[in-house]
Amino acid sequence: MCQERSSAKRMNNCNREGVCCGGMQMVCLTDFEEYAKEHLSKATWDYYAAGADECCTRDDNLLAYKRIRLRPRILRDVSVSDTRTTVQGTEISFPVGIAPTAFHCLAWHEGEVATARATEALNTCYITSTYSTCSVEEIVAAAPNGYRWFQLYVYRDRKLSEQMVHRVETLGYKALVLTVDVPYTGKRRNDIRNQFKLPPHLKVKNFDGVFQETAGPEEYGIPANTLDPSISWKDVYWLQSITRLPIIIKGILTKEDAELAVEHGVQGIIVSNHGGRQLDGGPASIDALPEIVDTVQGRIEVYVDGGIRTGSDVLKALALGAKCVFIGRPAVWGLAYKGEEGVRDVLQILNDEFRLSMALSGCRNVAEINRNLIQFSKL
Repeated sequence: MCQERSSAKRMNNCNREGVCCGGMQMVCLTDFEEYAKEHLSKATWDYYAAGADECCTRDDNLLAYKRIRLRPRILRDVSVSDTRTTVQGTEISFPVGIAPTAFHCLAWHEGEVATARATEALNTCYITSTYSTCSVEEIVAAAPNGYRWFQLYVYRDRKLSEQMVHRVETLGYKALVLTVDVPYTGKRRNDIRNQFKLPPHLKVKNFDGVFQETAGPEEYGIPANTLDPSISWKDVYWLQSITRLPIIIKGILTKEDAELAVEHGVQGIIVSNHGGRQLDGGPASIDALPEIVDTVQGRIEVYVDGGIRTGSDVLKALALGAKCVFIGRPAVWGLAYKGEEGVRDVLQILNDEFRLSMALSGCRNVAEINRNLIQFSKL
């Protein structure tokens, strides 16, 4: 399990009904965001909230959903509804999973262990980050029945990547999520201003002991220049040669790359701009989704992350062709609020909102959600 914070653990300010001592009830994801901003240190908040450069893409991830309107159908008998779906052939309780986000122990002392337990309890998918502050082994031990994928980077030393692949395959992770939009790290201005570093009691646990003899500057917990900027489509073939796990590519934003992904035999795409943390000025993820869905034409599954804050956002993404959505920052806000219980609360709120949005739009199950539900605003 993650090491305890060197400072005293925060007191639990909230009762079991989710009402803070200050009297504020956690009704929507924005409530969790406000709590996290108030209670996390400035450097930690800035790290989680950061976008690249001017944060235009980060902000547009949110605004893009507001430009999409729903076209509800009425008198459809929505007395019974079913939010279940499948991803890569496995049933989950509703189409919202946890995106790979780093350093959960910065938000809560149990970190990724708490996140894993929450997703296991809600029966949905958790994509574990390479940059976890708990190891892949600790995460599996904490939630042995959870459904997990593992997010992978390709390093200059291919042996590092290969060893991680074999570790997670042995541990029962069900897919590899290859993140392809970080040949170099985006310029996150506040992290530079804050000279962001992991505190001494935390480390990137999946590489514990690997870089002990490496001197020089660090970047987000590991030596700078460890990621390989020469990564290319041939590395997809290399991964396929060393694992039997499905490979899902995260970070595609164009129809051209979606077609190449299909041609290279991957099993899925996550339409993603890395939460606006990489290339500033690119499209919002939800705006890029339709052309990718149209290009793929059902040959592989397509997912999306970035900007999902309400159950109606989930409905809009599915109507535009996503099989499932993944949330990043909101999971961290839930951790900051109340650890495992906070992440469960965030997921449950999204589940409840999604079910309500489905019913109010005339959809009784996920299969009835389609593009006829959508129109685009002039805003």
